[in-house]
Amino acid sequence: MKTAVKVWGIGLLAAALVLLVFAGCKRQAAAGDLIKIGVFEPMTGANAAGGAMETEGIRLANELNPSVTVGDKTYRVELVVVDNKSDKVEAANAVQRLIDRDKVQVILGSWGSSLAMAGGEVAKDAGIPVIGLSCTNPLVTAGNDYYFRVCFIDPFQGVVMSNYAFNDLNAKTAVIVQEVSNDYSVGLAKFFSDNFKTLTGNDNAILTTVNYNTGDLDFSAQLTTIRSLNPDVIFAPGNYTESALVMKQARELGIRVPIIGGDTWETPEFIDVGKEQVEGAVFSTFFASEYAASPVAETFLQEYTSRYNKDPAAVTALGYDGYLLALDAIVRANSIEPQAIRDAIAETSGFVGAAGTVTLDANGDATKSAFIKEVQGGKFVFKTIVNP
Repeated sequence: MKTAVKVWGIGLLAAALVLLVFAGCKRQAAAGDLIKIGVFEPMTGANAAGGAMETEGIRLANELNPSVTVGDKTYRVELVVVDNKSDKVEAANAVQRLIDRDKVQVILGSWGSSLAMAGGEVAKDAGIPVIGLSCTNPLVTAGNDYYFRVCFIDPFQGVVMSNYAFNDLNAKTAVIVQEVSNDYSVGLAKFFSDNFKTLTGNDNAILTTVNYNTGDLDFSAQLTTIRSLNPDVIFAPGNYTESALVMKQARELGIRVPIIGGDTWETPEFIDVGKEQVEGAVFSTFFASEYAASPVAETFLQEYTSRYNKDPAAVTALGYDGYLLALDAIVRANSIEPQAIRDAIAETSGFVGAAGTVTLDANGDATKSAFIKEVQGGKFVFKTIVNP
């Protein structure tokens, strides 16, 4: 009897071991049905707020669309988020880690054109496609067949804001305040300057361009120069923290002319830093809830506001769209191979996202409308839309 019990016990143990091995095999097979999308964003450092807002949109899209079907196979989509620390070298390293360590098939990011360009070279060399979200400098995609984006680019944004200065503010002279260490700021300042001179018919319409570096806190020297010139408008594209400080200190020095800027201003930190001194700030951006007309936009708004009880930032909508475009390209490619995904992204036409319809040109750039907003009562208030 004891022998029978013993044999029976051994049999149970063997069966249990077989089940464990089988279960392990099943888990391994399930883990194999996986697509990895890399995300390189500034989660710390000077651009952390922007990176957080873009990543918020990506995570929401992933939560609502956690899998994708390719042929007759469904893959779970895993996000791999890496902090590029608001640093160009770290941005390149972050992309390298996503490729070498995490074996991602496609990458999203990054807030900040300088960071995007640094990471883009690494992705290009490895043949991994990247979808930019709000990186607007033309050089992000120039010469890089593996970088695309779902936002408009700075030549258009510069024209939008120079037209606003000339037509809406009746400005005939302007001063540029640029973050000289920031490719986005320098590029956007140039496009504004070129078009403003054309509009005014005056090559001297830009009275001066003053520079500062990322992380600077005191702008008294630059602002003293500006005050002596008494321009009709100040164009100050740059990171949200430094831009808010520029505007705050300008008002404290008695400079009352309009101060306008670009899409990077649309962060809560811009208002937190500048307080009442950034009231009246006008800037261009990518999205406004008032124009969320498509079913995709309606779903995005409903899901976002139900979770966070606030309106989303424009770059959050772009993060959402970048993720959905990646999935759309994977389905159209009928493949999870990076080269096939890249080719499908390049052929994107009429893709409807939360922040508008995306059709990519030969450079991988989207032609999109711009939205102009103003800080009123401590909030970003929609003013008008500008179509390309």
